[in-house]
Amino acid sequence: MHFSPTDSANSVTNFMGTAFLLALLGGFLSDAFFTTYHIYLISAVIEFLGLVILTVQARSGSLKPPKCNPATPNIPCQQVHGAKAAMLFLGLYLVALGVGGIKGSLPSHGAEQFDENTPRGRKQRSTFFNYFVFCLSCGALFAVTLVVWIEDNKGWEWGFGISTLTILLSIPIFFGGSTFYRNKIPNGSPLTTIFKVLVAAMLNSCMARSPSNAIESMATSPSPTPPSKQEGSIENHDKVEETYESPSRSLKFLNRAVVNIPAFDALKCSVQQVEDVKIVIKILPIFICTFMLNCCLAQLSTFSVQQAATMNTKLGSLKVPPASLPVFPVIFIMILAPLYDHLIIPFARRVTKSETGITHLQRIGVGLVLSIVAMAVAALVEIKRKRVAANSGLLDSTKPLPISFFWIALQYLFLGSADLFTLAGLLEFFFTEAPVSMRSLATSLSWASLAMGYYLSTVIVSIVNNVTGDSKHKPWLSGRNLNHYHLERFYWLMCALSTLNFLHYLFWAVRYKYRSKGSNK
Repeated sequence: MHFSPTDSANSVTNFMGTAFLLALLGGFLSDAFFTTYHIYLISAVIEFLGLVILTVQARSGSLKPPKCNPATPNIPCQQVHGAKAAMLFLGLYLVALGVGGIKGSLPSHGAEQFDENTPRGRKQRSTFFNYFVFCLSCGALFAVTLVVWIEDNKGWEWGFGISTLTILLSIPIFFGGSTFYRNKIPNGSPLTTIFKVLVAAMLNSCMARSPSNAIESMATSPSPTPPSKQEGSIENHDKVEETYESPSRSLKFLNRAVVNIPAFDALKCSVQQVEDVKIVIKILPIFICTFMLNCCLAQLSTFSVQQAATMNTKLGSLKVPPASLPVFPVIFIMILAPLYDHLIIPFARRVTKSETGITHLQRIGVGLVLSIVAMAVAALVEIKRKRVAANSGLLDSTKPLPISFFWIALQYLFLGSADLFTLAGLLEFFFTEAPVSMRSLATSLSWASLAMGYYLSTVIVSIVNNVTGDSKHKPWLSGRNLNHYHLERFYWLMCALSTLNFLHYLFWAVRYKYRSKGSNK
């Protein structure tokens, strides 16, 4: 569509960010009004419609901008605009909406199938999250190898067509297990509970304290009505949910929601609701600390691909498309996930004498450290790439540089490892720690973190260009020739920010106290 490298990178990060952020909507609807089962099916249909639009546009030349004229390389290509751009972004963001709904519902749907009241069930659930990430990588491997090759050699319409067919086939496959699924019955909006407790705590702090009224408030405050038993539903005795007779001493300002006289009857809260909101608030710092890691991951689909496009991408007689480079972290995840589940975790369980072997927060911390190493490696590789370009006299040329794209694979491997440790750790951490009524929404925070990372990448790129560009100096990340970028400085900046972020994470992680069974045993 003839976007510049920087505009392309920002378009990709905005699209990816929106797709992952919409996972919160899928998680919210799964907890509040529908089941994860229904949200998955609705989202799959929406993604299918978006891919149909992209396929039709890619197939029809009249729906795309004019082709570039090789005879006039100095004249810039015409970027897509108007109705054609509207069609492009309609298709893209319908896909984003569908992807968000699927990611907000499917992990929770799978995790709900296991009995969390037994050590065996919790271990199986942990294995599920590992293999969920493994299966994501299987799909990604198919996408960045076969589909990308078909796009490059047969046309974009074939690549989009395969994706359309794939999501269409997933619907009857998912339907096939309908009779066996355990579905959690929605308990109403978790956001309503959070909002009510926060407002009640603020308003009730203005009211006079009354011990007798406090007892009455706790005795008569509303609690969720037990759902009626339905076939294939998760019943109350399957839920590991603590009940509280009095509020805990942590985050004491929220206790005003039940200890003080309610300002309005509609703001009456149960102790259970207050404790649930406390849990959500406690996991938010961990959530925020993962933004920077996912900002680093965003570079895999933007500048790293553009770096590889300037290098020698031949593998023997085969020319590897730059867009296939994510195959490196994908393959590494596919190798590491089974090793982690069948070798590393059993060994850690024997050493630590604990159920999990490695706690969720330790696993996330390893991912953050690997992201720091990845950014340092990326900076060193970019220094080497530019040195080769300068020594070969190819700084202003579009010819491939005499350096193998395998150098870029190093940063992909470290970031792929970071992704496995952090994503699977986050999914399980949020699912196990969150209140039962908020689990889909909480699990969606894992994807929202990815979204914030992509958006943060766009913001950082814009800030870097604004700060470094003036009348005398060109911005670090501006222009159509990557060889004139100061990408190595950008990577060093990302490395420094990631280090500061890790120290911030340690501050919260060492203070966090697990609430779920088996999380820290």
